[in-house]
Amino acid sequence: MTGEEKIRHAFENKNWQEIKVTDSWQIFKIMAEFVDGFEKLAKIGPCVSIFGSARTKNDNRYYKLAEDTARLLTERGYGVISGGGPGIMEAANKGAYEAGGKSVGLNIELPFEQFHNKYIDRDKVLEFDYFFIRKVMFMKYSQGFIVLPGGFGTLDESFEAITLIQTGKIARFPIVFVGVEYWGGLFNWITEKMLNQEHNIHPDDLNLYRVVDTAEEAVEHIFRFYEKYVLKPNF
Repeated sequence: MTGEEKIRHAFENKNWQEIKVTDSWQIFKIMAEFVDGFEKLAKIGPCVSIFGSARTKNDNRYYKLAEDTARLLTERGYGVISGGGPGIMEAANKGAYEAGGKSVGLNIELPFEQFHNKYIDRDKVLEFDYFFIRKVMFMKYSQGFIVLPGGFGTLDESFEAITLIQTGKIARFPIVFVGVEYWGGLFNWITEKMLNQEHNIHPDDLNLYRVVDTAEEAVEHIFRFYEKYVLKPNF
């Protein structure tokens, strides 16, 4: 169905039986994705999610940075969760897989772009139709979030995490953005416009995340965050 056909279909009158059947089956599909995700991810132990663009090529410096970050996380005892696709996600899974760590992929089914990469553990590949279910899995089963350069999807995932922590809907987890050159303008705008000019956030909200430049800094922040609670991965 094309974009125009979807718009026309949305405005068509539907009878109650059509609505009931369509919505009922959709509910069952949503439930099935939640159940599958909960069953598989509940067994994996402490993990850190790495977000980033599917379009990043393997000769890009951020690809190597994601790979190094994942490798360092596995050396500290964490598993790695990615969106399961190519680009930064592939690099994250590759770093974890080749270092002998747990490599998890939460793949989203898209009509023209995404396919799961080959560096995910076979028993840890999950396929989703719904972005919102996939985001629940990221938030529920991650002990931290490391965000490398990406597009709208990366912003969506990372700011979902910040919002849930800010509003107290999930526990405080470390969130690290890697790449000062890439992210600096965004966070300068947040400070200057959102905070200082319009007062739409609280000064303490700036402490919900950290911006760094290296894999070592990112992983060290995750490790130090939990060290103060005397918590370590239990693999």
